[in-house]
Amino acid sequence: MYVSFLVKFIFFFFTINVLFNFDNEVNLTMSKENSDFFNRVYEVVRKIPYGKVTTYGAIAKSIGAAKSARTVGYAMNAAHSLDDVPAHRVVNRNGVLTGKHHFSGLNAMQQLLEEEGVKVVDNQIIDFKKHLWIPE
Repeated sequence: MYVSFLVKFIFFFFTINVLFNFDNEVNLTMSKENSDFFNRVYEVVRKIPYGKVTTYGAIAKSIGAAKSARTVGYAMNAAHSLDDVPAHRVVNRNGVLTGKHHFSGLNAMQQLLEEEGVKVVDNQIIDFKKHLWIPE
């Protein structure tokens, strides 16, 4: 259990270091790669049709990084200043609004989805498969 925690902590520390460029010498190239990855994520998210949702994993797979769903989540968290990126349309693989706490307002993500005709109960999309859009 302790080893698992330690591995997660090291991964978290490394990710934060990459995202916020704390080590300028090392991260000059990593920051560019990170920026390119995030921009590829945003390109896909901008294509999600009105009234549809997709998953972190589907986005990762569509940009050729199938095992990077968590990093897609980091990209979505960093998208708040981008008005043209509909981050509310990205949910987890079960249709749960796992990113809702990153929106201003308690139910902002749910409200945005419901305005598009996507019904949400207890933070989960009802009839998820009907609303699911898989990027190509």
